[in-house]
Amino acid sequence: MREIDYYFYCASPFTYLGHTAICEMAERHKAKLNYKPVNLFALWDISGAVPPGKRPPVRQRLRLIELQRLAAWRGLPIKTAPQHWPVDPATADKVVISLVRNGQDPRYFVGKVLAGVWANDDDIADEAVLASYLSQVGLDPAPPLAEAKTEEIAAIREQNTREAIAADAVGVPTYVLDGEPFWGQDRIELLEQAMVSGRQPFRPG
Repeated sequence: MREIDYYFYCASPFTYLGHTAICEMAERHKAKLNYKPVNLFALWDISGAVPPGKRPPVRQRLRLIELQRLAAWRGLPIKTAPQHWPVDPATADKVVISLVRNGQDPRYFVGKVLAGVWANDDDIADEAVLASYLSQVGLDPAPPLAEAKTEEIAAIREQNTREAIAADAVGVPTYVLDGEPFWGQDRIELLEQAMVSGRQPFRPG
């Protein structure tokens, strides 16, 4: 079975826009998605990126157009200025790690969290909101929410972040197939082509 490392951040609009597409693509090709939430700011420290509010106005304006354009392409609703954003997704990220660690599929919980920020004006930093999402997708909220507070889970998120940096992930989402990084939800089709063609992974230089 092919495996795809899926590096993401639960408050990222571009992760939201690509989440269903990457899950469906992996399903089509019977590939395993390895869910790896990361600290996005640590990736940005390495890649030289800055938060949207600190970017030049022209880049801020283009980002808002891109979000609308990509949402229309993917057939998804989006609020470009959601009520609860910026928001700290660390607890949600850690809940995902707990689910993965305990053999549970985080796909639909992740989808709820991402849509919560970018379509529904939910506060994903609120544990009650996360508990509701877990219940809605048929998962017991108490164990992952408790485990999310442990140092062990925090350490896994930091390890994911180090792995993402080592894989040349400059932002999120980044999908890594056979060591080749595909940055951005608009690279999913290129990722699929790489899987279908059977070509060797590209390397720098």
